Amino acid sequence: MQDVIEGRVWTLGRDVDTDGIISGKYLTVIDPNELKKHVLEIALPEFAAAARPGDILVADENFGSGSSREHAPQALKAIGVAAIIADSFARIFFRNSINLGLPAIEARGVRALFETGDTARLEMTAGRVTNRRTGRSIEFPPLPHHLLDLLEAGGLVEKVRAELAARTAGAPA
Repeated sequence: MQDVIEGRVWTLGRDVDTDGIISGKYLTVIDPNELKKHVLEIALPEFAAAARPGDILVADENFGSGSSREHAPQALKAIGVAAIIADSFARIFFRNSINLGLPAIEARGVRALFETGDTARLEMTAGRVTNRRTGRSIEFPPLPHHLLDLLEAGGLVEKVRAELAARTAGAPA
């Protein structure tokens, strides 16, 4: 995970639920490359075809509400979303995102700063997001170190794998 992330912004409104991120009809799909073809097809239909790796989603309140499906952040990560910044998140979506290695940043007032097509500069440890077009920025409480460590490792599973490999490498034969 980079400390500073810059990317093209896509904006979304409030209460975008997990079904709006990845429809329930795709819950039997486990291949992330297949899921990414359908990401945001309800909430932002043009996204899957036009998204580029490194894009940033900026949303209003309660992003990721609804069911606790991991498919939603998994599909966003698969298509290359670098981060999601929202006024607020549904707690389970927030934690699923972090556990999968997808930065989810809660920054009150962020949605009002951006339009689709703007460029965002996200400073993770400084706790600041800036609209590069307007120069306007807001501060947010940086994520705690243990969550930054999870993101750095690529998510919870990758962190545990690395820790187990380190223990195995250090164990006597």
